[in-house]
Amino acid sequence: MDVPLFGDQPNKRRRHINLGGIHSATTHNDILQDAKLRRSQREEQKRRQDAALHIQRIWRSHLARAAVRQSLRATFLQDLSSLTALRCLVLLGQDEDALGRWSTVILASKRDVLLQSDQSWLVLLQRVSTMLLRSLSTDPRSQYAQTHLQVLSLLLSGNPKRADVSRYLLSHGFYSSLRQVVLQLPAPFKPSPLIAPLADLLAAPLSYPELLPLSLRELLSNILTIPLFPNRILPALGPFSARLPLASIHVVPLDIISAPELQSLESKIHLLANLVAFMPPRYAALSPPAFATYLQLCALLMNALPTHALEPPEDKRDAARNWADGESEDEEETTVEVVSSFEPKQRLPPLDDRTRKRLLIIPASDHITSLLRASQNENLLQPVVAYSLALSTVWPSRRDRVLSAIVMYNRGSLVKEIFRTFVRSSPLGRDDAQSEISNPKNAPHWPPLLLLADLYTQALLTMGDDEFFSTGVTPSVARNPLSLDELTGFSRQLLNIAFTLYWREDPNSAQEAVPGLGQVRWENVREKATKCLQALHARDSRRPFTPPGHWLITAHVDMNTFIKAAVFEERQLSVPENGRVAPLNKRQLAYLSPRLGVLNNIPFAIPFDVRVEIFRQFVQNDIVSRGYMPWRGRMGAAKIVIRRDHIAQDGFDRLADADLRAPIAITFIDQFGNEEAGIDGGGVFKEFLTSLTREVFDTDRGLWLATKKNELYPAPHSYATEPHSLAWYRFIGRILGKALYEGILVDIAFAGFFLAKWLDKQSWLDDLASLDPELYQGLMQLKHYTGDPEELSLNFTVAQEEFGVTKSIDLIPNGSNIPVTRENRLQYMYLVAHYKLTKQIKKQSTAFFEGLSEIIDPKWLRMFNQQELQILLGGVDSPIDVEDLRANTQYGGLYDDHHLTIQLFWEVVNELSHEDRRKLLRFATSCSRPPLLGFKELNPHFAIRDATDDQTRLPTASTCVNLLKLPRYTDRRVLKEKLVQAINSNAGFDLS
Repeated sequence: MDVPLFGDQPNKRRRHINLGGIHSATTHNDILQDAKLRRSQREEQKRRQDAALHIQRIWRSHLARAAVRQSLRATFLQDLSSLTALRCLVLLGQDEDALGRWSTVILASKRDVLLQSDQSWLVLLQRVSTMLLRSLSTDPRSQYAQTHLQVLSLLLSGNPKRADVSRYLLSHGFYSSLRQVVLQLPAPFKPSPLIAPLADLLAAPLSYPELLPLSLRELLSNILTIPLFPNRILPALGPFSARLPLASIHVVPLDIISAPELQSLESKIHLLANLVAFMPPRYAALSPPAFATYLQLCALLMNALPTHALEPPEDKRDAARNWADGESEDEEETTVEVVSSFEPKQRLPPLDDRTRKRLLIIPASDHITSLLRASQNENLLQPVVAYSLALSTVWPSRRDRVLSAIVMYNRGSLVKEIFRTFVRSSPLGRDDAQSEISNPKNAPHWPPLLLLADLYTQALLTMGDDEFFSTGVTPSVARNPLSLDELTGFSRQLLNIAFTLYWREDPNSAQEAVPGLGQVRWENVREKATKCLQALHARDSRRPFTPPGHWLITAHVDMNTFIKAAVFEERQLSVPENGRVAPLNKRQLAYLSPRLGVLNNIPFAIPFDVRVEIFRQFVQNDIVSRGYMPWRGRMGAAKIVIRRDHIAQDGFDRLADADLRAPIAITFIDQFGNEEAGIDGGGVFKEFLTSLTREVFDTDRGLWLATKKNELYPAPHSYATEPHSLAWYRFIGRILGKALYEGILVDIAFAGFFLAKWLDKQSWLDDLASLDPELYQGLMQLKHYTGDPEELSLNFTVAQEEFGVTKSIDLIPNGSNIPVTRENRLQYMYLVAHYKLTKQIKKQSTAFFEGLSEIIDPKWLRMFNQQELQILLGGVDSPIDVEDLRANTQYGGLYDDHHLTIQLFWEVVNELSHEDRRKLLRFATSCSRPPLLGFKELNPHFAIRDATDDQTRLPTASTCVNLLKLPRYTDRRVLKEKLVQAINSNAGFDLS
């Protein structure tokens, strides 16, 4: 019988084995997933087992530790004052109950434990002291807090090794732990038993000279950065202050400013406020090194703060706070916002009112005076400079008060010292080193130069010409702290610096910080230099003290290239967006255009004739861009009909809405209602403009007043501020704009302080001399008054008389109740001048300038100063160049250059006096001054035409076309006699 292989049994079904898994239909993916599941199940099982083992180990460890702790605690409780108990306490760790028990027992009856100096005791006591500190910082309101403080205080003051204990604690966060305790004390003060021992503990490490550099540094960075720190320890403030070794502050390195605890704005501000609480009473006792360190530390703190960081928000509109920057009205706030458009905005921390009040001590005049008085040491001059510059930078709303206090101290001696010690020898601004301005190695030279620029600009606000040019011989007159030679050198330094900074092609470089000056940027440097330059140049323009060519930078710039580039840049900026061209202020122009930045901020660096040429090209570009064609004369011009006997009113009515930049053709109607014959090719319009200006500027009309020099300014009375009058000012502004646009000279002289409004410039106290000489003299007497100004019973008001009624005007809020004192008299002087020169004519000036700006772009005008603008309007007030006039004269009728009458005419003109020549020019052209660039600029050219051969007839003129109608005289004596008679009597004056 055959035996089946592999044990197969007959008559039984063969078993099928699936080698691929349980289910024959399972895919490869399923197999992988199943294997993964089984693996994760095994891992989870192992994790559970490991976790169980870990929990068991932890529990056994906990039981063991509990047993050990219980044993330690039992041993500890047997004798709390023993060395063994101390070891047990350290091993127990941060056991609040054990610490409390130990400190209570030690303080009550075992204080000798704290006197142990053996090394084994000392190590343990040090460890326990850190535990006590940690307990205090965690919960300063615990029942053991006071006891802990007292134990620590005894340990740091009674232990023979107390210096070693102090060193150990300082390296283990002593002051940072106590900071947490102090922060939880209420401010203002509320009674607390912690205050006295806490103050005592804070001062303990400061008693050891060898630890002073570390302990004082830690105190400054951790404790004196606490908000309102003196208020929190008020009952113990006296004893604590007495133990505070700020007289040794020089042992603390100035790199403390980089400490981690001082990285926030709040910490810097609070350290500054707390230093002010403790330091001023110590000024007189401070050694020069300590005073220098204090000043430098304060300067570093202030330099690290953003502008306005210390400004109280509620003072934003305080008109008295920044008195040398004018009014704080809405429009001026807007200007500030526009000017700041390139500055990054930084969020400032909120400050407690009490902190602000304490910080107000810093810029107070009394504080500055006491600080300067205590720093009478040559080694302190540089720290004083750094401190003063930082203060005026971080607190701009009180900058003027700060600068005035410094200027007034010891009759300006600090100004003189800064210049002669630092600035005179400074490499900054030298003619041969302009490229070195941004070199970091020059960082130490910037603070004295910038502070001097600020101080001298401030001094000029209230410095009369008698002081500026004084020799110091007259005792009653204060002397200019800088000589004219020194000012010449200083102004050249500033000019080179300002020009270099405006000339940078990369506008973003202006926003870079100046090395070593914290938040001060190159833009701020440029602004400070520019302000001082403008003020010095204004003095030099009025009464020269610098050599010829002093203000020019022609050696550094090719003028032809400059003109082309300036015209190109102006054309680029004049491309309208959304149908209009946005007005740009001086700062924005400096950002967008180097050349226009120079022309609008330091125009005097470019020769006057170059700027006039640029102005004329700006006008021509504007004419072309508007599609007008000047070579066609008045063809296609708007026709305006004017009645001869109603020139001003008709001009006002018919030109109110006209585009005065477009050609205007004038048609005159005579007294009989007949239209005068002739086509306006430019001459008739000039006649109209000349007649119109003569009429509207008549002081009898009530809109204008004249100074004693016959210079016009807007009337300050209420009638002049009525809407109808303001409309006339706007119209007159447009008319003068048209004259400038057309290049027509008008024989009108304006007061310098009014012209300054056209240029967006500040009026100075010395400008008041031209308006009200008596008031000016009174203010100067107040400035030099040696007694107490309060004896004069002055207050912050000004008297204004109108139509026989005098009323008192407050210069600042509640001014009638604020007396003028020695400290605030400069502010009073400035505000009086500001009111007279600016505020009382503000509406009138604004309306006038609105009209003027419709025709002439303000940035074109800012290329000139007041004197130059007057020349642009009315010609050069200089002797008439007869040869230039003859070379640019045209002849008509029978005349030519060789005609006998013409030969006699020029011989006679050469013999005339300067005054008679001016009368002749006025007779023929309506303006007595020659054009600023010579008679080639006179439009139309000066012309002479024969009139008649009647030897008895007087010469006549057609001023509208600058035409002299000269009879054909054959006798030289007759010609001179008739010409002089005509020009002195206007006989035969012919406007036809």
